[in-house]
Amino acid sequence: MWFHVDPSGGTPIYRQIMDQVRSAVAAGTLATGDRLPSVRELAVELAVNPNTIAKAYQELERAGIIETPRGKGTFVAKRDAAGVAAAMPLDERLKRLEPLVERLVAEGYHLGLEGEEVERLVRNKITTMGRERARGERGE
Repeated sequence: MWFHVDPSGGTPIYRQIMDQVRSAVAAGTLATGDRLPSVRELAVELAVNPNTIAKAYQELERAGIIETPRGKGTFVAKRDAAGVAAAMPLDERLKRLEPLVERLVAEGYHLGLEGEEVERLVRNKITTMGRERARGERGE
């Protein structure tokens, strides 16, 4: 698979895995029903403790991004027509996103960026991910 981790980075390994899965789902690289490696397989591939992978998977399942039907494996969760995790209400999704937006805005401020520059960066990323998702849906 395409996962990679940086053990010396400042971000915990379980969080790195979560972020990669979230990004792949958002970009359409991982689609509804796609199977993820088992905890054991991914732990061997990345040379990390299986508990680290299990923690990432548990958090992703709690967020409605993946599902793990007992004895069948781990899969990208079903999404509604808008591509939204079917199990999570809008207010919950917004509440989960708010701290990330706050961090982004604060980091932009500390880097000396104006609000418009941060907005442009976000708009560009949304556009890029939308294109990637469309290519993935077309099978390119």
